[in-house]
Amino acid sequence: MKKRLSLIFISLAFIFLFTGCEKKDSNVEFKVGIIQLVEHKALTSARQGFIDGLAESGYVEGQNIAVDYNNAQGEQANCVTIAQKLINNKNDIILAIATPAAQAVANLTKSIPVVITAVTDPASAKLVASNEVPGGNVTGTSDLTPVKAQIELIKKIIPQIQTVGLLYSSSEQNSKFQIEIAKQTCDSLGIKYLEGSVTSSNDIQQVAESLIKKVDAIYVPTDNTVASAMATVTLVANEDKKPIFCGEEALLEQGALATYGIDYYQLGKQTATQAISILRGEKKPAEMPIEYQNNLKFSVNMEVAKLLGIEIPEDLINFE
Repeated sequence: MKKRLSLIFISLAFIFLFTGCEKKDSNVEFKVGIIQLVEHKALTSARQGFIDGLAESGYVEGQNIAVDYNNAQGEQANCVTIAQKLINNKNDIILAIATPAAQAVANLTKSIPVVITAVTDPASAKLVASNEVPGGNVTGTSDLTPVKAQIELIKKIIPQIQTVGLLYSSSEQNSKFQIEIAKQTCDSLGIKYLEGSVTSSNDIQQVAESLIKKVDAIYVPTDNTVASAMATVTLVANEDKKPIFCGEEALLEQGALATYGIDYYQLGKQTATQAISILRGEKKPAEMPIEYQNNLKFSVNMEVAKLLGIEIPEDLINFE
């Protein structure tokens, strides 16, 4: 009996010693939770920009901050589960990447600071009271791209354009917001349009095949659902020799022709600057306006242009 008690006391002593040492040696200043809607280049670039932005200011993952990264694989139910986990784990701040991920977190906590990125219009997504004065625990950056300029780009590259197919997810508020701008711009330019909306990536091939025969080109906004299955859209479009214009540069690598848009990596770094101000207690999300990116650029996939027999105007190629 004495021997058994001795073993118990020794075990407890080791536990207390280990726990004490862990607390004493821990350099972790902040716990950062990350929820990303789906894995595609734009969102991943924003996440990496955020991590790098923190590191440039002295907050390095594995050294003085702990980062808990989670990917929802495009499922809303997963967003809710992950959001609850990050809240339960008492992270000091949560980064939510893309609108559905941001909505899941914002609906579950009003106390933990939340920074968002790759959200087109936080106000219409009901994440903030207004984009100018958020008024709660949420702030961040918008990936609102120059939709009007992107539609005008189609007209400039294909002057004879008659009908554009608008391919997007009807379940994403950010996409519906952009499509409304696209339709207004088409109307002002005298371009007809046909909408092809999907509810999940499983619908994309069927909708794209139906749309492609009726249009001269396809426009895809910054839409997470379509982006995650862009290879399918490209395959359908290439078979019919129809160009795809898009809202983000990352889609050019998957066969889109051209865009005029933002840099998601830099957008992530911009979000990191906001997060640092919050973590240091310098500012509160309620008083931090949603920020936008002004460094827009023209990008083109010249291989696709050659494949489709499309000549890109010289002034666009030389655009800075």
